[in-house]
Amino acid sequence: MFNRNPRLWTYSLPVALALLAPFNILASLGMDIYLPVVPAMPAILGTTPATIQLTLTLYMIVLGVGQIVFGPLSDRWGRRPVLLGGGLLFAVTSLALAATSSAGVFLALRIAQAAGASAMLVALFATVRDVYAGRPESAVVYSLLSAMLACVPAFGPIVGALIAEEFGWRAIFVALAAPAIAMLFGSLAGWHETRPRNEGMRTTSFGPMLKSLPFWTYTLAFGTAMGAFFVFFSTAPRVLIERAGYSEFGFSLAFSTVAFAMMITARFAKRFVERWGIAGSAARGMGTMMLSAALLITGEMLAPPSFLSFILPMWTMAVGIVFTTSVTANGALEDFGDMAGTAVALHFCIQSLVVGFVGTIFVIAFDGATAWPLAAYATFMATITLLTLRRLRKKA
Repeated sequence: MFNRNPRLWTYSLPVALALLAPFNILASLGMDIYLPVVPAMPAILGTTPATIQLTLTLYMIVLGVGQIVFGPLSDRWGRRPVLLGGGLLFAVTSLALAATSSAGVFLALRIAQAAGASAMLVALFATVRDVYAGRPESAVVYSLLSAMLACVPAFGPIVGALIAEEFGWRAIFVALAAPAIAMLFGSLAGWHETRPRNEGMRTTSFGPMLKSLPFWTYTLAFGTAMGAFFVFFSTAPRVLIERAGYSEFGFSLAFSTVAFAMMITARFAKRFVERWGIAGSAARGMGTMMLSAALLITGEMLAPPSFLSFILPMWTMAVGIVFTTSVTANGALEDFGDMAGTAVALHFCIQSLVVGFVGTIFVIAFDGATAWPLAAYATFMATITLLTLRRLRKKA
């Protein structure tokens, strides 16, 4: 075992966050900072838009599915080796991505990069659980980490556009590798093992979750909401840059407004959740997403792509996404308090599969340079989710 002498962290909260935050941000930044150059990548690598779409899809899938793999490994080997191994893999593959000109190699490296990001996230949140479980600082730590993740889609594309405009697309991946390397050196001394001595003896069973209708219902709702955002950032570069004529930086600014809409909605979501409850909030979230889909269809049919026809309806979609994601974890996991870690890993794994596979099918089946994939996905998946919620209510 790697953790013969696990210790509690004695760091002050600011110092602990300085260790935790960079890994948290970098894993998400690996997706968002790359968006502004997506429309140009088929020509750069001599491949098709579908292949470049896979570099987004597979990153998302591996980021979620990897938790099922790295979670048990962190329980068996410890948090520190999984974190350091994931960080090293992320840094090396980021440098390799900056150096390659082969589409096949680029795709394989994106998968490996996502695996490194997944390992970092698993080790990070397992460490937070080890250190802060039962302590009053836990709420502060989790809220700050969540706020950081919410900011990445707002600022990541802007940073990527500025880097690409000044130094070229390869510099984006160098910009991911450089802080990862710095973080690894800092963590070698500062990130000591926290895994409880007996945690590796626990067994993992997904059976209770897989048999639970509430778990499946709210995990589907979570996947529907996050999938809508995934289809949006898969199609938005082509809609706004290729068709609407936005610059990479202009696209990034427009894209960031949707992230800000989500952040503002999250600020006020608590009062609505308290009023509507879990099922009511999820249902209203689905209804709002369907309204946004109708607005997108109207804009696509009556006007050329623009901020008004594509981004403004997405603000409505952002409201529905927040209403949904604010309650889905509680709805899916409320019956599994004694196995929360396992349930969370499966919850995120399944939603990543829904997001990656179903979302990509809609992007490929419809014209990815239009609003149709997003409108069709939101309408189809929200309808299925509403029917499942209705079945859950009848059973209750």
